[in-house]
Amino acid sequence: MSAIRVVTGRSLLVAVIGLMACSSGPTTTTRVPVRTGPAPARTQPAAPAYSTTATATMHDLAGGRVGTVTFTDTYAGLLIRGTVSELGLGAHAIHIHAVGRCDAPFTTAGPHFNPEGRQHGFKNPNGPHLGDIPNIDTPASGRLTFEFLLPYVTLRGKNAIMDGDGAAIIIHTSKDDYVTDPAGDSGARAACGVITLAR
Repeated sequence: MSAIRVVTGRSLLVAVIGLMACSSGPTTTTRVPVRTGPAPARTQPAAPAYSTTATATMHDLAGGRVGTVTFTDTYAGLLIRGTVSELGLGAHAIHIHAVGRCDAPFTTAGPHFNPEGRQHGFKNPNGPHLGDIPNIDTPASGRLTFEFLLPYVTLRGKNAIMDGDGAAIIIHTSKDDYVTDPAGDSGARAACGVITLAR
């Protein structure tokens, strides 16, 4: 399960997102650095009055299915769980994008989800985007199961990703450097899934 650490100081609240990535091999945990600059404090959205869930089916540029991701509103933020394969060995950036369209080469998904107008990256003093997520790291087996808790974001409510034009989740060919605006120098968009609310 993801972990959140809260640091206070001069009314600054910084949430640190933890990543647990599980595969058929040993479990690994990645600690993600975040900025400590004087950006305005964020407040966690109110707890949802009901359970809201959504799903996304991930496809590569050729249209092949490479995984599924689920999204659940919780009291601590948006819980993201997914399983992917056939992405290539190593680290890959993963982000929530502002538009629910996945026409190859996936530029139709628009920029990162960023309602606050910040810059990209956990290490960027003017960031991060609310749609920024820590890298995933595909093992030699090629299959990866991951879980994230994304604070300050909801499916419906304050900072909702499911607005009029929807949202998508994209995995890139390379890792995110957590600082370069607008996308962390993370390479081409390799896989995309339109986020769809459960009925």
